[in-house]
Amino acid sequence: MANVTWETEADPVAAGMDAERLERLTEHFRTRYVEPGKLPGCQLVVARGGVVAYARSLGLSDRERHREVEAGTIWRIYSMTKPLTSIALMQRYEQGDFLLTDPVSRFIPEWSDLKVEVTSEDGSTHLVEPERPMNMRDALMHTTGLAGAVVPSHPLDYRYAKAVQEQRSGMTLERACTMLAEYPLKFHPGTRWNYGLSTDVCARLVEVLSGTRFDHYLADEVLAPLGMLDTGFVVPDEDSERFAACYAYRKGAEPALLDDPETSAYRRQRSYLSGAGGLVSTTGDYLRFCQMLVAGGALEGRRVIGRKTLELMTANHLPGGTDLRHLATGGFGESGFDGVGFGLGFAVNLGPEATAGVGSAGEYSWGGAASTAFFVDPAEELTAVFMTQLMPSTCYPIRAQLRSLVYQAIAD
Repeated sequence: MANVTWETEADPVAAGMDAERLERLTEHFRTRYVEPGKLPGCQLVVARGGVVAYARSLGLSDRERHREVEAGTIWRIYSMTKPLTSIALMQRYEQGDFLLTDPVSRFIPEWSDLKVEVTSEDGSTHLVEPERPMNMRDALMHTTGLAGAVVPSHPLDYRYAKAVQEQRSGMTLERACTMLAEYPLKFHPGTRWNYGLSTDVCARLVEVLSGTRFDHYLADEVLAPLGMLDTGFVVPDEDSERFAACYAYRKGAEPALLDDPETSAYRRQRSYLSGAGGLVSTTGDYLRFCQMLVAGGALEGRRVIGRKTLELMTANHLPGGTDLRHLATGGFGESGFDGVGFGLGFAVNLGPEATAGVGSAGEYSWGGAASTAFFVDPAEELTAVFMTQLMPSTCYPIRAQLRSLVYQAIAD
């Protein structure tokens, strides 16, 4: 059953926003993206001070079946799974199960003897001891050095990807961590940022620390308390008509169907419960998650994470307070690199002068591979959620445009 009230309760005046200027969002995404066919459809919601200011559904969720985007449309959120997984792991931090400085090998013993692969000037490689052990903060920050990446750029990434392909079926979080023990690290932990498998490691750590399968833990401790009724790893049969199609960008042509909702892998239970990208959700559900974040960790009287823990998670933890431009390797992230730091599961805005874009220092965000996005601005008590289904997320500057159009509508 979908959370649908967000579409009917918009009150821009109560949210301190200008209704006429908010309509620039509608005009922009309708005329520049949906009507020209760049996006089959999209959905947007903006909330401020606990009040929904703006909500729109545009275009089609399933072009082949002519289904319109509706309040209850279910979307693949891919990497927008990561913040939920990070919250789940930090709940165990609040239980005293670990410290951020604890070595990951304390909980995944197979990793106790991991070495770092170093390339010499002549192109040969050799193994060295890590400068320090990979710790729990590295797992939350993508600074582990583990093989595997969203966009492979290192020989170890390709070797691991080939091994996973050969595994074919039955892969689990536990099995993936066992396999990763067979590969050296790409860099010394904490010295580089690489967008890879770290958040799947976080999901496995949740399993180890809680003694509970990750999907069950997430449902019981994060999703249910927030009333996120339509968020999970599987789209059940009774909700199949609400499940959007996913499309692939084609230059100079309409997007091609990439994942049909009728035959999608999301329609059946999978063994690999990816904490990095395995969830589907609705705009209403994800808005509830963001409203909890804006409110400092609680929603409707139910606390999911402590306020001070959330402050820890949304601080920039990159060494020396630098940004991703100086630390990232592999050339890809869902947030951009200039003026963007990284915390424990979230990209962190270092300020408008650093990003050369409108926003606030301390705003945090992430996005998904199918061009979905969200951001939370604690200083303005502001959040926005954007849903669509177009891969890859680098096709258009949707996220920067979304920020510009949201912030210009603040009226007070």
